[in-house]
Amino acid sequence: MTTPLEAAPRRRWAALAVLVGAVLLLAIDGTVLYLAVPSLTRDLTPTAAQVLWIGDIYSLALAGLLVTMGTLADRIGRKRLLLAGTTAFGLASLLAAFAPTAEALIAARLLLGVAGATIMPSTLSIIRNMFTDQAERTRAIAVWSAASAGGIALGPLVGGVLLERFWWGSVFLINVPIMIVLLVAGAFLLPESRDPAPGRFDPLSAGLSMAAIVPLVYAVKHAIGSGFDTVTAVCLTVGLAAGTLFVRRQRRLPVPMIDVALFRNPAFSGSVLANFISIFALTGLLFFFSQYLQLARGLGPLLAGLAEMPATIASIVVVGLVGIAMSRLGRGRAIALGQALASVGLVLMALAEGADNYLWLGLALVPVGLGVGLAMTLSTDAVVSAVPPRKAGSAASISETAYELGVALGIAILGSIVTLVYRANLTVPDDLPTATRSAVEDSLASAMNVLDPGSALAHAAQEAFVHAMQTTSVIAGVITALAAIVAWRTIPSPKQPADGDPTTSTSH
Repeated sequence: MTTPLEAAPRRRWAALAVLVGAVLLLAIDGTVLYLAVPSLTRDLTPTAAQVLWIGDIYSLALAGLLVTMGTLADRIGRKRLLLAGTTAFGLASLLAAFAPTAEALIAARLLLGVAGATIMPSTLSIIRNMFTDQAERTRAIAVWSAASAGGIALGPLVGGVLLERFWWGSVFLINVPIMIVLLVAGAFLLPESRDPAPGRFDPLSAGLSMAAIVPLVYAVKHAIGSGFDTVTAVCLTVGLAAGTLFVRRQRRLPVPMIDVALFRNPAFSGSVLANFISIFALTGLLFFFSQYLQLARGLGPLLAGLAEMPATIASIVVVGLVGIAMSRLGRGRAIALGQALASVGLVLMALAEGADNYLWLGLALVPVGLGVGLAMTLSTDAVVSAVPPRKAGSAASISETAYELGVALGIAILGSIVTLVYRANLTVPDDLPTATRSAVEDSLASAMNVLDPGSALAHAAQEAFVHAMQTTSVIAGVITALAAIVAWRTIPSPKQPADGDPTTSTSH
């Protein structure tokens, strides 16, 4: 039974603080490892493929399970599932912190993703049920989105502070005390809610949803890393077949896991796409951006984390601007504006990455953070508000699946492009020992572990990596610009007075 807490506004906002804390920690955990890649590479000696899996498996597991967990939360209770996931997340963090090998760390990150999948949809669905007033809900989702987008950029800063004093495992160990606080606060503050008539849970639909998402993501990773081969073809076939069967089954079920008819609504489907593209461009680039700051620009972990702060601050500013954008432009045009800003910022980053002065790079991060934050807030609000409160978990899982698919595919595709362009622009001397040659060609992180930092080859490797980052930034900018055009043309944008429709009053 839904408990909106209408008579306790202070408790509602206190409960929101708990939910924001949870999603902030999950977002930070998705990127906190970026700065730790050089140090864990020294300790665990992972290959370039393993480095990608360490970063990608967390979001891959989240994406594969979000639909199932969102529906499960509607049935057993969102608070109950969130608290169970919080406990599991803390335990998995311990395993990751003390992982002795690259394979063990990948396995621990997988468990973190599974635990995170129980938390993410519950945060949004609880917000949907707590805040029954449209104006309050949009404002609450703006705060939630700021935490989610800001956490992506805050991760490197948190990692930088920890890595200045401790070993790479500290970026996971810090989760444990925070999770304990969230667990205690959540038990007292969060309301329980569920779908009063959820229907029968369908294990086959749950299996098909995972069988659709996971193989497709893996196929993209494998094709870029190893070329289009039998493995790629099989994974694509399995994923597309499972996706087709999933959609057909949802249309026939009296109570579907996901109401696929929602995607016929341009505002809904366009908003899901906008969410996906925004996160795809941002996280795909940030995964290697932290390495660029440390390995190519020579910044320490803390300074590298601070260097990414302009994006974080800009995404927080969005909380005060979302209402103005809605009232002046309407939802579709406001989302398109956000993506256009992000696109401009990504192209400016490509220009600034080769500059000696950090100022230009810092300025380029501002439109990226502002644009992604604006697009993400409005697209998430559109998706969650499209369904009644009792189906909030299902809608939230769609939004979160788009988010996590964006993270996974962004790292897989843009990350692999960085690696391919790096190798294409690197010339290695013929007389270099085989082991050294292999390390240099594998990645910049591996190259800097075996080369003298002042050597000509180390400088050449840095230059090749900078060129790879610039190329990838432009590609991400073009993709985001195309998404802005799609959002402008497909998502409705009725203009409403700022004080007429409560949806537009979030800046007050």
